[in-house]
Amino acid sequence: MEADTQAQVAFFLTGRRPSEYLDAVDGLDLRPALFAGYRDLTPLRYDFPLVLGKGADDTGVQSLSALIDAALAKVAAGADAERIRKHGLRLEQDIRALVASGTAGSFSALWDIAANRLSPQMDAAFEDSRKRLRAAIKIDGELADCDAALPGRMLRHVWGLSQTAKAQQFRRKIDRLVLKLSDVLKAEFERSAEGMSSKRLQASVGTGYAQAFDFDKMAGLLAKTQRKHGMPDSRKARINDLLKILKTQRFFPGSDASANRDPATQPYPILFDHCADALKAYRDRLPKLLELAKSLVVAELETEGEYNPERHDAMFEAYGATGLDTQELATFPDYLVCIDAQSLTAQEHGRLMEILSSGWPIKVMIQVDDLHDEAGSGEGQLASGLRSRQLASLAMGLNDVYVLQSSSSNLFQYRERVLKGVTYPGPSLFSVYSGADARKSGVAPYLMAAAAMESRAFPAFTYDPSAGSNWADRFYLEANSQVERDWPVKGFAYEDEQHQSVSEDLSFTLVDFLASDRRYANHLARVPREKWNGSLIRVEDSLGRARKGLPDKVPSLLMVDGENRLQKVIVDQSLIRQAGRCRDMWHSLQELGGVNNSHAQKLLAREQKAWQEQAQQSQSKAVEAAPAAVAAPAAAVAEAAAAAPFEEHSPDEAYIETPRCSTCNECTTINSKMFAYNGNQQAYIADVNAGTYAQLVQAAESCQVAIIHPGKPRNPNEPGLEDLVKRAEAFN
Repeated sequence: MEADTQAQVAFFLTGRRPSEYLDAVDGLDLRPALFAGYRDLTPLRYDFPLVLGKGADDTGVQSLSALIDAALAKVAAGADAERIRKHGLRLEQDIRALVASGTAGSFSALWDIAANRLSPQMDAAFEDSRKRLRAAIKIDGELADCDAALPGRMLRHVWGLSQTAKAQQFRRKIDRLVLKLSDVLKAEFERSAEGMSSKRLQASVGTGYAQAFDFDKMAGLLAKTQRKHGMPDSRKARINDLLKILKTQRFFPGSDASANRDPATQPYPILFDHCADALKAYRDRLPKLLELAKSLVVAELETEGEYNPERHDAMFEAYGATGLDTQELATFPDYLVCIDAQSLTAQEHGRLMEILSSGWPIKVMIQVDDLHDEAGSGEGQLASGLRSRQLASLAMGLNDVYVLQSSSSNLFQYRERVLKGVTYPGPSLFSVYSGADARKSGVAPYLMAAAAMESRAFPAFTYDPSAGSNWADRFYLEANSQVERDWPVKGFAYEDEQHQSVSEDLSFTLVDFLASDRRYANHLARVPREKWNGSLIRVEDSLGRARKGLPDKVPSLLMVDGENRLQKVIVDQSLIRQAGRCRDMWHSLQELGGVNNSHAQKLLAREQKAWQEQAQQSQSKAVEAAPAAVAAPAAAVAEAAAAAPFEEHSPDEAYIETPRCSTCNECTTINSKMFAYNGNQQAYIADVNAGTYAQLVQAAESCQVAIIHPGKPRNPNEPGLEDLVKRAEAFN
């Protein structure tokens, strides 16, 4: 046993694997134990594939499962309900399998393929189920799986819908102004000498009545009513200039854009692959943007007849000299840049920071396909998307940038926040981990992306400057599992060698995430079952241990091999160090999200101390003010209470440290029969059976001086005992 332990400790410290005691993991197809049920995702119902279309909501993104569920809710009723439900779920599974195998196309196209494949295998009623379900689904669009292409596809789709809506609104405004300005010129022409000429009058009547009128005489009569002073030439020129600018603008497509093939008059491209190109395009077009923005304001004044040259000419001469505010810029297109983290060179990084600090409505998506990085020594290290994470931190520091970080597995759940980011009137940064490089380890990108988020390697969060004036309103961290914990805890059940069912809770740590990547195989060693011993501890326990000198415990993981057999592996200290750094970074995010916030805890402790001191002072003053006959016994009682040691209690017993009670009324408010005050107005448990264990725990959590000890529950059948006992541990 001693030799086994020494070999394990040696591997932990050096990464060297003595072959006679430890096994290599190469070729075992090991995965974290919590991955055991997810080798094939196609039979599972989850968010993917997505349908990218129109109609579901403003995002235009819906999950296949949600579409099927909605259809089943409409048509699966009565005696046919179970049959239709069975057929609908089978169609969904077949479509999911088609997409996973690489079949591309729209929902309607893959629906037909799946239905045609299944028809020969199904009963005679399948055709009826298929038709009824398809008629209930009104949405169509391209199907998108959780793969390397998803982040860009989904973001471009949501952004494209928002730009289409913006273009339609802008087009309506342009068309309205063009029509009104044209009407102003037309009305002026109609009242001019040329507009009232006999030739013009004859043309307006038409040939059918040409012989019935004397147009020369009519023109003469109208000339007597003609205004002496028409529209100033300067106004005519101004309106004609406005019409030219509005009709030839290239920021949004015009009414006849499809018929115009001239590239010089087509709308500006607003989708880019490089930050430098987007920044250059925006700068080059800025003079035209300012010209159009000014023209829109002037045109509104002209159509209302409110433009005053003496007052407005000088004002609009310098219009936009100091730039436009976010509301003015929001009228114009938002640019989108989609890049991958690998191509983020130093120059591109500089251009990106210029974009984010410019205040311009340019949206940038950085796609991270791989969190692995090669250190100079050749050892695999977790980059943790550090460049992307650093950018996210820098962007939040700018204060007015919308920031979204997420793994691709979470994008559907984040679709409303994606929409908020693409419609935010300013710069936005989207950092997305696709999990695409997981294919090298035989793991589905969806699973690897979800694991990165669960293990805190790539947590999800958003920072929305428009949500409020403080971090509590702006920063959102709640999409992550069990956000209050260092690592999420999941239940794991398996069958042991005696064919007995065993279940336990496992933490999913950064080391679990790394262990799923074959490139980290050198950092793992399999321990044969006969060599499992007490020196093997869990990774999360290892992270919480202070070590001096050589360790006596070695961190280990439960994993499953290619045949789903349970294995135990130990890890070297380089992975533990990376997990420690990852946990520390997660703590920083928790602080921003208000979870375990050190500032709040310090403030609470300071306020509690001040409250206790104030309560003691008030009590002392009350004693001093009392008559001597009362004060003396009271002082004696207080002195005796202070001097007397606390009574010993069983850890299973519920009790209150009564002499320390500050009379805050928290416990008596919860249950005045269970808790009562003695003659000194200090609380004690009057009747432990007068309430529930939940009230005992609630009182302990509410007590401002933490003197209530709930003990063990008396009623084993009380609901929620498992959670209550865990909560009570901090007070017993």
